[in-house]
Amino acid sequence: MISSHIRKSTLLGLAISLAIPAMTANAAPVLGPNGMAFYDSLPVAGATKGDLLQYRQATVQLGQDTPDVQAWNVMYRSTDSLDAANVVTGTVIVPTTAWNGGGERPTLGYAVGTHGLAQGCAPSLQLANGTDYEADNIRAALEAGYAVLVSDNPGYTNGDVPTYLAGKAQGQAMLDIFRAASQIPGAGISSSAKAAIWGYSQGGQTAAWAGELKGEYAPGLNLVGIAAGGTPGDFPTVANYLEKSVGASFLVQAIVGLGEQYPDDLPVDELANSQGKALIAEAKTECVFESLFTVMNESIATYTVNNRTLPELLAIPSVSETVNAQNLGSKKIPVPLYQYHGQADEIIPIGQHADLKRQYCGKFTKVAFDVFPSEHIVTQFQAAPHVLSWIGDRVAGERAPNSCLTLKPEPQSTANPGGGNFVVTLDEWKLDAAILLNKLDQTVTLPATSTLTADADITAQSLEGMLEVPEFVQRLNILLPLDVKLSVKSAEPTTGSISLDGDGQLHIDGNAYTSIEVKSAGFGFLQIPFGCKTAESVAFPIVFDGPVSKLGNGGLSFSGETSFPELEGCGLFTGLFTTLMSGPGQVYDFNVEPPAPFRW
Repeated sequence: MISSHIRKSTLLGLAISLAIPAMTANAAPVLGPNGMAFYDSLPVAGATKGDLLQYRQATVQLGQDTPDVQAWNVMYRSTDSLDAANVVTGTVIVPTTAWNGGGERPTLGYAVGTHGLAQGCAPSLQLANGTDYEADNIRAALEAGYAVLVSDNPGYTNGDVPTYLAGKAQGQAMLDIFRAASQIPGAGISSSAKAAIWGYSQGGQTAAWAGELKGEYAPGLNLVGIAAGGTPGDFPTVANYLEKSVGASFLVQAIVGLGEQYPDDLPVDELANSQGKALIAEAKTECVFESLFTVMNESIATYTVNNRTLPELLAIPSVSETVNAQNLGSKKIPVPLYQYHGQADEIIPIGQHADLKRQYCGKFTKVAFDVFPSEHIVTQFQAAPHVLSWIGDRVAGERAPNSCLTLKPEPQSTANPGGGNFVVTLDEWKLDAAILLNKLDQTVTLPATSTLTADADITAQSLEGMLEVPEFVQRLNILLPLDVKLSVKSAEPTTGSISLDGDGQLHIDGNAYTSIEVKSAGFGFLQIPFGCKTAESVAFPIVFDGPVSKLGNGGLSFSGETSFPELEGCGLFTGLFTTLMSGPGQVYDFNVEPPAPFRW
């Protein structure tokens, strides 16, 4: 019979307490070796949770405009979901500039989202290589002055497999890295400094678990706030959402990770058929953006003995117990909580996160919940300035907002239906656009209410959309200063190719096609109608190569030069307008970003 992990947890805890009846302070941490030897697990006998075992200087690559920092890799003692001692690696990054907020520099535990099961996917290794897709968020936290602590999560040491989504282990590893960081010689991190935790998706799970565990597991941590976004709080609901959907790879990784943490209760080798075992072996070699497309929209029954379906697997008592043990909401979080979610999230359903908010509110946790209009990836990065603003207020001692008593209706999902292509919908994204007219040497600025609506089909690698630009008046010097009423419309759909590679780099190559019309010109209300327009469509190349984080962090920017065709229909002034407003060398700058969130 498959054993109960709760019973095992109790027995392991008792064994540990008998083996080490009186924990003593760990020996001083040692300088760790270079290369991958750093990831060899060290013995933890005599060490207590949060003890730093070894450290070394590290280099992190976070992109352009990164502030000057010092960084260290760390290995520290923590505790897994079964209350057994384990070792966890991570990265500690500290700005070299002085903290200007008064008092000790605050620390921010950054809980990463899904990175993948291969060891090379570990955040500490990706930060060193400059390939971590969350670098923008980490850099923003450093720019705000925080010491940033990034746990790899358990299982990235040599020879191990990550216990992916084992919530208790992740939460405890996050809490322990604060104490470990304070033991790095010369890092200047105080164990009494104000602390906050920020995470999204898997990281949102980690952050919320850390909040629920904090009172018993790390009572001395000076925690002032937790931000947890895109959080999987109800695991059966999330599992059924991922089944046969674009996020099916996360379900596979969850089975592998929980099987590693609870091998007796979720015996993966017994449940998987030969095809499933091959899939698991492949999953252990991939990072998140590689694995994303491996089993998209497939059923877990394809990979199980006797083709057991997901409901049949969840009906196995020990499997059900293991899965439900990852659920959140059973305890009050003792500090203010900022929850956020994408209304169009196609990976983690917003409804179960709304339910989690109600559970926390019912336990008198002070909660603010923001709803972003976009899907999973976009929301992760669009939320960053809102998260850092909220955390900054908590560090400053400002009173925390509370939306527990909101009378607003629960946000309903606007996600694209599951089971199809992976489509990121840009629904009325704000378009900031300026065009420098070559011969006039003047800039035309499109109205602030201009938008782009498009479907970016990552599976089909196609992009199609339309610009919506209201008619507007622009002051232009055409022989003399005139108020020119202009119309910029989509002459045909904006089209192109879009792809996402295994390193999380987004590639866009397309064109926005517009018709430009001079409706009238004159002085104020005195306007002479013209109705002349470009004889052919104007093609604005939209080319982008950069991290997927740019979808939400500042939006997508496109710039370059294009050529305007001759104008026609201007009557006696056709030649004048054509001379002054057509031809090559028209310089444009476009930026599109998602709409603002709302508080629920």
